[in-house]
Amino acid sequence: MAAKLRKGDKVIVLAGKDKGKEGTIASVDPSASKAIVEGINISIRHTKQTQNSQGGRLPKAMPIALSNLSLIDANGKATRVGFKIEDGKKMRFAKTTGDVIDA
Repeated sequence: MAAKLRKGDKVIVLAGKDKGKEGTIASVDPSASKAIVEGINISIRHTKQTQNSQGGRLPKAMPIALSNLSLIDANGKATRVGFKIEDGKKMRFAKTTGDVIDA
């Protein structure tokens, strides 16, 4: 199945402790259906000091399920993503407005 959400997409959280927050996708794991969004689902990780890093209690963005994320369209509202073929190329488009997402 094609990935509807990709790295760099601006998304809004639909469910969970960060519901309503917006962020940009840093990475996507399609096999696990999870994504890491900057500033969302932050957890405190205790890391040991090494020669290269200070260590201590460091905030880290944890993965969130793709089903709890929705793309933000040009109007700033959550939208679902669809696919259509234009000029022999598969394009993503916003279902609310019909605008092509990536040219």
